[in-house]
Amino acid sequence: MDSFGSDFSAGGSGGKMDTGTIMEQVKVQIAVANAQELLQRMTDKCFKKCIGKPGSTLDNSEQKCIAMCMDRYMDAWNTVSRTYNSRLQRERAHM
Repeated sequence: MDSFGSDFSAGGSGGKMDTGTIMEQVKVQIAVANAQELLQRMTDKCFKKCIGKPGSTLDNSEQKCIAMCMDRYMDAWNTVSRTYNSRLQRERAHM
């Protein structure tokens, strides 16, 4: 987030950034925040599902469970995301 503050004062137009640049930076920050939230939720759900007794290492069954859980979670998220985006595009086309 430091780069946003330092970039804001830079530039050739008297220290002001154009609206398009600011909007792009905001979009990037939102995308990063969404990715972090997705990763955190996936980690929490898969940990609760797969790890019965936390220890210093994972046994083979826990490793396989975590891998399968994360794959299924990402597949489901991608399916929901594609469906949602298609619905938004259809609705925008009807406006």
